[in-house]
Amino acid sequence: MPYKDLQEAWEADRLIGLRERLKKMSEDARNGGQVYRILMPDSEKPHNRLSNWGSWLGQYGRFLAGDPPGAAEDADRIRQYVIEHYIEPAREEGNAEVDVLVRDVNGALGLKEAWPNICQALGGRIFQDLSQLPIPERIGADQSSATVFRFDIRDQPDSRNGRPFVLFDAEGSPYQPVKNHNRTSGISAFYIKPKGAKNTADDAIKTEDIQEVARAVLLEGLAARIKAISGGTVNYLTYGGNKLVRYELDPEIAKAIGVPSRGGANVGSTEANIDNMMPKTKMDPHTMNLILYGPPGTGKTFTTAAEAVRLCGETVPDDRAELMLSYQDLLAAGRIEFVTFHQSMAYEEFVEGRQPMTGSEDDDEAASSGFRLETVPGIFRRIAKRANTSKGHSVGSNAISIAGRQVFKMSIGEAKNPEDAHLFEEAIEGGYALLGFDDIDWSDEKYSDRAAIIEAYKAENDENANADARSGPVQMPFIFRNWVNQGDIVIVSKGNGMFRAIGEFVGDYEFHPRPDGGYAHRRAVRWLWVDREGVAVNEIYTRRFSMKSIYAMYDSELNVPALERYMNSGSTDGPADPEPFVLIIDEINRANISKVFGELITLLEPDKRLGQTNALTVRLPYSGDEFGVPSNLHILGTMNTADRSIALLDTALRRRFTFREMMPDPSVLDGSIEKCGIDLPRLLTTINERIEYLYDREHQIGHAYFTGCNSLADVDQVMRHKVIPLLAEYFFEDWDKIAAVLGDLKPHESAILGNFLNRSVLKAPPGLEDGDALPRFRWELRSESEGFDYTMLIGE
Repeated sequence: MPYKDLQEAWEADRLIGLRERLKKMSEDARNGGQVYRILMPDSEKPHNRLSNWGSWLGQYGRFLAGDPPGAAEDADRIRQYVIEHYIEPAREEGNAEVDVLVRDVNGALGLKEAWPNICQALGGRIFQDLSQLPIPERIGADQSSATVFRFDIRDQPDSRNGRPFVLFDAEGSPYQPVKNHNRTSGISAFYIKPKGAKNTADDAIKTEDIQEVARAVLLEGLAARIKAISGGTVNYLTYGGNKLVRYELDPEIAKAIGVPSRGGANVGSTEANIDNMMPKTKMDPHTMNLILYGPPGTGKTFTTAAEAVRLCGETVPDDRAELMLSYQDLLAAGRIEFVTFHQSMAYEEFVEGRQPMTGSEDDDEAASSGFRLETVPGIFRRIAKRANTSKGHSVGSNAISIAGRQVFKMSIGEAKNPEDAHLFEEAIEGGYALLGFDDIDWSDEKYSDRAAIIEAYKAENDENANADARSGPVQMPFIFRNWVNQGDIVIVSKGNGMFRAIGEFVGDYEFHPRPDGGYAHRRAVRWLWVDREGVAVNEIYTRRFSMKSIYAMYDSELNVPALERYMNSGSTDGPADPEPFVLIIDEINRANISKVFGELITLLEPDKRLGQTNALTVRLPYSGDEFGVPSNLHILGTMNTADRSIALLDTALRRRFTFREMMPDPSVLDGSIEKCGIDLPRLLTTINERIEYLYDREHQIGHAYFTGCNSLADVDQVMRHKVIPLLAEYFFEDWDKIAAVLGDLKPHESAILGNFLNRSVLKAPPGLEDGDALPRFRWELRSESEGFDYTMLIGE
């Protein structure tokens, strides 16, 4: 190239020529050319490295352009780019349709092999709303760089009266995004359908009329009004990173209130100031950091279950058993995680740490002696990973179940070998699975018999004479050809400890020889989920993967809910809001917060989450990965105020969490007289009033201690084995105060026969003079045969 360095190449053509040169070099290499050797003289498989260099140049170009990381979501950039560079130019030229090649959009935006993201952005409902176009026709392989979206851009009739929409900005002017490195100026845009509007802004009503209607919409707070009007609906959409409201009213109602029957406005536009309607940040108002605090036994841990189910978007059943069943389902699917903090909890357990591992990653017997240190993600990082990679969820008829399907593990190239990286990318891009071994065409029906495969393999080479059914080159093709059925599930491994793709087999065995040889065996696959970084296999399977290229996984050891969640988390139909996830931290004040969270404590704040205006990331100390907390991860904690180690917690977390107090609720025990013969609400109230008088309100007794009591004997057992020992802990074995709470303390210094406690007077040891002998007492619980008398507690 004629440039002395990358800076000069950037100033000349924004690195376009350099990237085109690499692209042509890659194409030449695929056709058997040797031009690439000026860069890699010894490489025999340069494709993956050339592809990576092109991606790196794209990233470097965005850096030189001054684009800040996270300034706009990829989906928004993709939609905006296609509207500005494909849809609108085609409309201006009067074309009937326009084709959008995914590979071209990926290259233009400098994305890194974002085929699924581009397909999702262009095929979803949001893009249809923004472009006012019907669902596009998809041509070619699904979710690959070769996918073509064909848009019909002829005038599309409105569902009510045949008129389309136009865009206007917050000032009421026709909306024209300012082009700045493929990003908008940040100005909000709204949909409105002025009377008589055609397909372009030129055919719309006068600008001043649009301004008048726009200001009326904004100043009157239409979005809030619609919710109170029968027949109106409000839908939310995103454009250029800005949250908008799309409204739709019955024409008669719209006429009555003097607004268009369809249109849009800022979310919550209720202030009489247009400047205030502009979105200041892109915060997710639903991100929850919540700590439930209160005395022991007030139902904090149980409440977190109901709150977690609600935050996951599920209906919270009134029945406790149904609630816990829903909770357990979400727990099994990995959308809820539960952890209890303790004094020994550390950063290495919670976020990530290094642990000794025996054997080798590839199960190589020769390298299996001794142990190695391996970076292992903790519970927080694991659930954050799930939340960050969620792309939505298929529901209803689109949801995929593994019921009646086989699940296969499969390797596509060596994950740690850079020379094989292109095989996985080719498989994902092309929509198929690849198997290696000898280039023998197994398509003939006779190869449904294993013996025929053995015979053909032996005939291929004299070195194969000892092959049998256990030989890999026989066993693997036989499984791939004969065991796999259409509809079965394939999980692509990344080493023995991770998986990086899940798909559904949708085709039969095919033989496609390659110019370089190898990996000629193929089956069509509909890829359901892809994560090139990989996820730990223990998320979905109790075992590590073995070295076999393909084999059926044990159904009994699959985590079916978690696997199905991954399978359904890459839906491209309609809006693709990520699923919510919840981490529950029980007894959060039991651990050293700064020790456990480390530098992540700042990342918990809602506005510091990934995708938010003030998003922050940190480089983790063990793995070296950049890490941020996703906005769809909610954190619930419980805190026992009777614990004496809460001062540090208040300092560390008070600003980052919402605190909700949970105090004893005696009304929960209503109806106890019929069951137990005792007024438990009055008993609990009396005990807690006395505790608060003698100690404080944070050391009360929770109602949960008595919720399981169905008889007087049950109440006695709770008092004897739970409540009185807890009082002894509270008052540091000061039995006078314990007796005062129970109503057994008397002002005299004689023996006491109480309702719960008996007091006897201890004799002074011999030799002590009477004047030196202070009265001493022994307190004892009444025996079980004596039972307890609750008169002094319930006032009867």
